[in-house]
Amino acid sequence: MSHRAKGRPEAKQPLGDFNVSRRMLVITAWAVPVGALSAVAAYLLLHLIGLTTNLVFYQRWSTRMVAPGADHPWWLVLTAPVVGGLVVGLMARYGSERIRGHGMPEAIEAILTGGSKVDPKVAALKPISAAVSIGTGGPFGAEGPIIMTGGAIGSILAQHVRLTADERKTLLVAGAAAGMAATFNTPLAAVLLAVELLLFEWRPRSLVPVTTAVVVAALLRLPMLGSSAIFPITHTVDQIPATATLLATVVGATGAVLAIAATWLVYQAEDAFRRLPVHWMWWPAIGGAIIGVGGLIEPRALGVGYDVIDTLLTGQATVGLIIGILIVKTLIWSLSLGSGTSGGVLAPMFMIGAALGAAEGLGLPHVFPGFWAMLGLAAVVGGVMRSPLTGVIFTLELTHAWVALLPLLVAAGVSYAISVLALRRSVLTEKIARRGLHLTRDYTTDPLETFFAADVMSTEPAARAEATRLLAADGLSVTEGDTLRHVAYECARSATDRAVVVAADGTAVGVVTLADLLQARLHDLTEDTQRQRHLNLRRSARDR
Repeated sequence: MSHRAKGRPEAKQPLGDFNVSRRMLVITAWAVPVGALSAVAAYLLLHLIGLTTNLVFYQRWSTRMVAPGADHPWWLVLTAPVVGGLVVGLMARYGSERIRGHGMPEAIEAILTGGSKVDPKVAALKPISAAVSIGTGGPFGAEGPIIMTGGAIGSILAQHVRLTADERKTLLVAGAAAGMAATFNTPLAAVLLAVELLLFEWRPRSLVPVTTAVVVAALLRLPMLGSSAIFPITHTVDQIPATATLLATVVGATGAVLAIAATWLVYQAEDAFRRLPVHWMWWPAIGGAIIGVGGLIEPRALGVGYDVIDTLLTGQATVGLIIGILIVKTLIWSLSLGSGTSGGVLAPMFMIGAALGAAEGLGLPHVFPGFWAMLGLAAVVGGVMRSPLTGVIFTLELTHAWVALLPLLVAAGVSYAISVLALRRSVLTEKIARRGLHLTRDYTTDPLETFFAADVMSTEPAARAEATRLLAADGLSVTEGDTLRHVAYECARSATDRAVVVAADGTAVGVVTLADLLQARLHDLTEDTQRQRHLNLRRSARDR
């Protein structure tokens, strides 16, 4: 069966590489204020986390981002996370349950099932709950809450305008990505995260507005938070040795193992909390107790930990810190996240991954300070989030060590490959699956877009007679040059299982039925599953 329409007839709408209309420009215009507001939200959230941390651990009024630190009474380290967890539980119980968790699954669920409509209460409560959780020592990041907050901003603005659900989704994701860009000064990684995780498509109608919002947020970040790299690596080399690039496979493999273990721990913890004979409102406080105990063992595992990430990525970490972070941070993050408290996954993954790479770097050839920690970071992010390109670009934009691109790609790619083979779901999507939803992240061309009505229509005399009768009865028709996707949409719109195909002069020339539409799917299935050998070197040699 041919992929081309017979005679290449003209379709109703010109066919091209992308299906796009001028509505893209309208949504792009709305993305500008969404990006600006999300940048402001990121700025406020970071300062709110800093304020909470300073008030709780240092009893001073300051919004500067600081680590909880080690020089505190044991009872403060132990009880602060418990009180923070109790506050978050109360906010979730009497405010909105949607503030529980790390933000990304909630944003994805709003896209999949909620028509991209987010409750306005979430926009206010999510950053506050995250600031309380992180500021009292929670080992989480700010990125998950800002994704939910920025997404809520985009969704709320969209709900005040007459838009489709897909257009609301675009503005929701635009706000989420803009918040990410403003938080970490990683605009390209934010766009990639949107594509790999949130948009579920690669189309100009969404990519252009999301990119616009990200650019606006990145520009506004300059006067608010600065433009320098978050974790700059200044001492690098001109060229990475080939042996180091090959050894990146080892870091990728171990990063995948750690990603799988951390994901498993999160959901084992969640299952354990569900079995507790107490209301879920109390779970974050119990998770806080776990955090407090971990803080007594390794105080630098508490909080966002940007200072620790910087120490690891610049090669200044001691062996004790590396091992402590690798063990304690992994455990308290996984177990407490399972309690349903509020906080993100990226910053903890940065720290755990960098610690893993730094630990391996103790026995691997020296390249430059922080090199192996960078690879561990990218590997763990690629394995945990199943977003390898995001992991690579995040690492490069965070450090500006662009020379490490190739080994980073190897590490993240290997980790991604092992992770998707070993685990059906990621730490982000398992939560959604447990709510009875199925999410696929495979991107592929729709086979209905590559076939035309003329390729599959029935043209026998009986079919042509039926086409003439149907055309006179209900008027539903498509042209020979319409794609099968367009035919399927028209059938769905008219609640019928067949469409009349008409020629350029309006006469009926055939019928496309549901069975005909499935021919394109059958062709796609055959190409995906049927294995054939078309060349045989031994036979070719005999023929000569």
